[in-house]
Amino acid sequence: MDIRTKQRAVVEALEDVKGRDIQVFNVARQTAYFERVVIASGDSNRQVNALAASVQTKLKAMGARIAGVEGRRNGDWVLVDLGDIVVHVMHPAVRSHYNLEELWGDKEVKLAPAPKPKSKRSASPKKKKKPARGKTARRRSRK
Repeated sequence: MDIRTKQRAVVEALEDVKGRDIQVFNVARQTAYFERVVIASGDSNRQVNALAASVQTKLKAMGARIAGVEGRRNGDWVLVDLGDIVVHVMHPAVRSHYNLEELWGDKEVKLAPAPKPKSKRSASPKKKKKPARGKTARRRSRK
């Protein structure tokens, strides 16, 4: 699976469960173990766990391998290892304490908006013309 497709899926999975302050960093030059680090925040232990579960579910459905998950029991900080992408989901206080953005934040990846599916309807539907009234149009008379 392409790394861009995978990182887009991770971000979408986090956005689906209302993850906040989602950042993606390209760390390919900093480490040989993985290419991307994704950091997101959740407001409660339940939301942090739900964000991590959403990432796991979506990527497993796409055929990606989940290498490991750490921290689900505590819920303050959950790490999802996808092999070439490592996802950190944590409380804002934990995030500010450990400041992973400073560690990995050399090169942030700007994601383009997801492509919108093309609809079958045209952008501007054509209006049907009504028949003209008056001399050219005849009315039927009822008897």
